[in-house]
Amino acid sequence: MKGVIFNAVEDAVEHAFGAGGWDDALGRAEVDGSYTSLGNYDDEELAAIVDALPDKTGSTIPEHLRWVGINCVPSFVEIFPHFFGEITLEDFTPALNHMTHPEVRELHPGATPPDFDISPIDYQAISMRYVSERKLCFLAEGLTIGIASHSGRTRHIDQPSYTHDSDPHCELRIHLPA
Repeated sequence: MKGVIFNAVEDAVEHAFGAGGWDDALGRAEVDGSYTSLGNYDDEELAAIVDALPDKTGSTIPEHLRWVGINCVPSFVEIFPHFFGEITLEDFTPALNHMTHPEVRELHPGATPPDFDISPIDYQAISMRYVSERKLCFLAEGLTIGIASHSGRTRHIDQPSYTHDSDPHCELRIHLPA
């Protein structure tokens, strides 16, 4: 996993709990904690950090992952302001597939960012299919919630399928406000 993800998690934890909160999470996770944005790190390190987050972020791993996703968005907005300008959630995910993730793959051979497939359900809802070997459905859900919040449009999101139930992909149903 790319270091920029670890950096965003660090920013989120430090914003919520101070530098001591990040240091405590690293200690409980028993990881070094030195991450550069362009570095590659084991997925297991992120899993250990997420598992070691303070209880205020949730009592289960899915709750921790959702919290991380929501709270990483401000860091991504700061790092990639050109990407988050006036973009809507409906435009954001396809842009990841067609602009950002191909660039990641080109700049970082061996990188495996997720794929998203967006399709309308009706005029008030869209389906977002998330496919990744990492199976971080709840992180994707949290990021989706965070991006929706950033765009100023609260949405209801449910997850009828996710990989932890042995489904081959996650599906997020995003209900758009009228």
